[in-house]
Amino acid sequence: MAELAGDYQNAVPFGQLGILPLPGTEALAGRIDDYIVQWRREYAAKLPEDDILHRYVKDSYIIDCSFPRFGTGEGKAMIGHSVRGYDLFLLCDCFNYGVEYEMYGKRFPTSPDEHFANLKRAISAAGGKERRLTVIMPMLYEGRQHRRSGRESLDCAMALQELERLGVKNIITFDAHDARVQNAIPHCGFENVPCTYQMIKALTNTVPDLNIHKDHLMVISPDEGGMARSIFYSNMLGVDLGMFYKRRDYSVIKGGRNPIIAHEFLGDNVAGKDVIVVDDMISSGDSVLDVATRLKELGAERVFFCIAFGLFSAGFAHIDAAYNAGIFDKIFTGNMVYTPPELREKPWHVSVNMSKYISYIIDTINHDMSLSGVLTPRDRIQHLLIEKGYRLG
Repeated sequence: MAELAGDYQNAVPFGQLGILPLPGTEALAGRIDDYIVQWRREYAAKLPEDDILHRYVKDSYIIDCSFPRFGTGEGKAMIGHSVRGYDLFLLCDCFNYGVEYEMYGKRFPTSPDEHFANLKRAISAAGGKERRLTVIMPMLYEGRQHRRSGRESLDCAMALQELERLGVKNIITFDAHDARVQNAIPHCGFENVPCTYQMIKALTNTVPDLNIHKDHLMVISPDEGGMARSIFYSNMLGVDLGMFYKRRDYSVIKGGRNPIIAHEFLGDNVAGKDVIVVDDMISSGDSVLDVATRLKELGAERVFFCIAFGLFSAGFAHIDAAYNAGIFDKIFTGNMVYTPPELREKPWHVSVNMSKYISYIIDTINHDMSLSGVLTPRDRIQHLLIEKGYRLG
């Protein structure tokens, strides 16, 4: 993807670039900003001094914004300077429970609902003066509540429609739980970005002895909902595909859903093979550990998880125990959502850098260029594997 950096073909940006980080995304926004500043400086250095593109080179594209709270828990957004005519990108991590606020003298972690409220506050603070508004929400708010199976709310669809009504023109998300939710906003741009290239790159860098051949490696989907994602991995790597389906107890509801009784496997023999389990997220971790345990029972050699978002909502003790028992080998997660400090020290965890990828997306959109080359990783994956000396399939 390096060939895309700064390759603007003299395209004038749609408007002055502004990156507005919501609470909890400041570090990610800083890394994104560093990439874009570097690329634009390098490109501008090759241009005549009177070229119009020099006007769009800045020391930083971060827009100062604060989100103060009143003692009652009510809040507001305040933007530090004018955004009139800006091509504004709002970066929002709705699952950052590391951000806290005070209400009635007590400290509380910020919930997804409150992060989404902050996003709407930031849009309101801009006052419609921006030229275009794009929301980058790596993990889609309410993405798991994407369809109705009874008398229940359609939270994700309603949230997307609300953003459209507020003037958002593009929504960028990664490995959505079900990208078909975009049908709720057919007149608004919606890009569901795959993490495949970055995950495969991190996997091959971390596990140099990985044998990418169908006799030695399989890709597994932990449920039927993630099959499309896993099919892409298996096709890119030239290996076989397997799937688990969840057998549930439909007579009981716990935590708003029917509990899983068992994970049943469908696929070829995994005995003696390394296995890559692909999913969009880890919440408590119970499901992925059940899958890993079942794979070990079936004779799998090593088990690797490539998962876009690691939430680890139930802590790490049970995952540490499973790792020490040899149930799995590594968990790869993107760095787009909040990572607890203790996770960085875990021997089983690998953080996959996604900030450069987001920088490419922002830079390309700002120059009003096609995203197809950025969002389609097929050629880059093939080039990466050939470069590393793999003979596929």
